[in-house]
Amino acid sequence: MNTPPAFTVAIPSRYASTRLPGKPLQLIGGKPMIVHVAEAALRAGASEVVIATDDARIAEAVRMDSVTVCMTSSEHRSGSDRLAECADTLAWPDSRIVVNLQGDEPFAPSECIRQVAALLQSSGAEMATLAVPIYLPSEFNDPNTVKLVRNSKNEALYFSRAPVPWPRDLPGKVPAGALRHIGIYAYTAGFLKKFSRLPATALEICESLEQLRALENGYRIAVEPALADFPPGVDTLSDLEAANRHWLSIAERPLG
Repeated sequence: MNTPPAFTVAIPSRYASTRLPGKPLQLIGGKPMIVHVAEAALRAGASEVVIATDDARIAEAVRMDSVTVCMTSSEHRSGSDRLAECADTLAWPDSRIVVNLQGDEPFAPSECIRQVAALLQSSGAEMATLAVPIYLPSEFNDPNTVKLVRNSKNEALYFSRAPVPWPRDLPGKVPAGALRHIGIYAYTAGFLKKFSRLPATALEICESLEQLRALENGYRIAVEPALADFPPGVDTLSDLEAANRHWLSIAERPLG
């Protein structure tokens, strides 16, 4: 892969999660989840790391060197809409590459953050994202796991919480090539602002997936398999418990 371009990592973070209230401040290894995400962005070599939030408690939790907090409206319907306000507030040039790293991805690998920025530049698509294979039926059928199908040009065709593609002749099985979408995007600041001005679309509202707004409006989303293992994000209490177990497994690994 080519050397990634300079990029900003912007992390949308809101307190009022319906499935896990106060999610950004939930502790993983004794540290708020949002701090883990910010640290992952810094390790990736971002030229700028921004937390976009509407809550003073989150802002207080991420008082870190090299991290900017951008206070935003509480009315935004998606993370990208929240980041578009940051693009205006912080006066990002339209050509700035912005990596949208979800605030519930505490174990985001550095190489994957750099990868999605490089993919945006090399693909020429309006957006870029990553995916990993699905092997377990429980994951394939879980509505909290977003599935992704793509075309022969490695561009997204559709995202869904439903199990897609559905193996008609092998119901209950995971089809070959099934993919889990990872909650990370790259786009330019100019496209981000254009995207946020588009009205919410029927599919976006139905699935509660903002990336469908781009597809419904004819924009391309480039997709690559993640270069490293990308643990699932944290949506529920059971996910949080799994994240703490994962953190312990990392902390207990011997050095060298």
